[in-house]
Amino acid sequence: MTMTKIINLPEYMLHNASKEELIAIILSLRETLRQQQAESEIKLLSLQEKLERQETELNKLIRDDINKTVNQPSSKQPEFNKSTGAGKKKVTRKKHHRGRKGAGNRPKPTPDITHTNPLTCCPNCQADLTSQPVIATTRRIVEDIPHIPETIISEEVQERKWCPFCGKVVSSSSEAALPQSDIGLGALGLIAYLWVVAALSLPGIAAFLNSFFRLRLSTAGISKMMIRLAKIMEPVYEEILDDVKGGMIIFADETGWRVKGVLWWLWAFANKRAAYYWPDKQRGSLVVEKILGTVFPGVLVTDAWHAYMKIVCLKQTCMAHIFRKIRKFRDAYPKYYSILLFYRKLRRILMDGERLQSARKEIGEETFLRRLCLLKARLKKLLAWKNPNQTLKEVIAKVARQQDHILTFVEHEGVPSHNNYGEYIIKKGVLKRKISGGSMSEDGVRAYATLQSIAQTCYLRKLSFIGFLTTSLIHYIRTGKPLSLGQYETQSLNTEIQKEAA
Repeated sequence: MTMTKIINLPEYMLHNASKEELIAIILSLRETLRQQQAESEIKLLSLQEKLERQETELNKLIRDDINKTVNQPSSKQPEFNKSTGAGKKKVTRKKHHRGRKGAGNRPKPTPDITHTNPLTCCPNCQADLTSQPVIATTRRIVEDIPHIPETIISEEVQERKWCPFCGKVVSSSSEAALPQSDIGLGALGLIAYLWVVAALSLPGIAAFLNSFFRLRLSTAGISKMMIRLAKIMEPVYEEILDDVKGGMIIFADETGWRVKGVLWWLWAFANKRAAYYWPDKQRGSLVVEKILGTVFPGVLVTDAWHAYMKIVCLKQTCMAHIFRKIRKFRDAYPKYYSILLFYRKLRRILMDGERLQSARKEIGEETFLRRLCLLKARLKKLLAWKNPNQTLKEVIAKVARQQDHILTFVEHEGVPSHNNYGEYIIKKGVLKRKISGGSMSEDGVRAYATLQSIAQTCYLRKLSFIGFLTTSLIHYIRTGKPLSLGQYETQSLNTEIQKEAA
């Protein structure tokens, strides 16, 4: 008898049923119930497996999204100074009653000329006020740019004479332009500035020169000029690399680049006085060894990309990247309080490390080493977290891989716990790539790297990029070699000393 028939039996039939019939009905119901329970358990297991697969796929998507976006800097504020998310406080900005330097209220410069604006008639009724005496005057300082003149075209006449001592005909040279070039040094320096510092594209530079100076150049002509200029300045480019390698702290980073649509990489290696850019098809350790060698005696600050780990040197991992990744996991899994707790403790270790670094001279070397050992022990204990969930286990694994490079900064003065400076240096290339979309030739990208290295190094040393280019190219016309940055810096310093003395 089926379940449906048993349920639909009339009540009188159950009252009139014998004991054996009732037992048969109960056994039939029990067997049907067991079958349904077994089917329900199978369905439940199937649904649980499906739910686990969906949860695994969702977690994978979340982690992939975190890994894609984690290296994007969110602000200039250090990651360990950001809110942990436990309780957000309203940030109130202080009112600045006094003006800040550079906020528009700087001291007015001394005027070069003075213009008097006579009041000859009333601005209201147009009455003649020529005979009226001046009661008072008001003054204001106006800064303006004079009208931009059009391009000056000059004819350079070079004399040729017989030298009886050399026994050959020699010729004079012009310092207005490079040999066999019809574009002056002033225009050449401006084009280089617009290309690397202002990050304009070649069509943008051509349009700017035509609009403001009536100087018509093709994009191909501008490209050839920049490539030639970069080849002339190669000794300066090599000088910058030597300056970078000579420092005790190097900040390194890399970003994607395109050469005719093909993926390249633009690398940046910098210290506080020099920045060296290098384009390459590869993103591996061979590039780092090519630039820095296999052994570097200083500290290398990076974002923990494995290519930097091959070189033998002290390394400091950018903790901003690690904190940013932990924060992403914390936001993606708010139900896991352990991630927030881990983040807080790691942040406290970094903050204590910065305080210990700055207090080294005050507390003495013995106390410093003892506290450093305690700090490393705290980090080791933190990474030995008991019974972490799967997500926290992945976070701990990412931090543990960099354990030896997390507290390097504490032992070395001037070394930060982050790579913000390296990101600032490489950001120049990121901006150029976004505007221009990359380069159309290998010579073009190498020319950009050379000139950007010179421009950024000039900026770090507070030198005029256009001024250096002009002076260096004049030296090249005279001697066949460009003026080095070190020589130009010495000349600029001597000039300032002479001005102060006068």
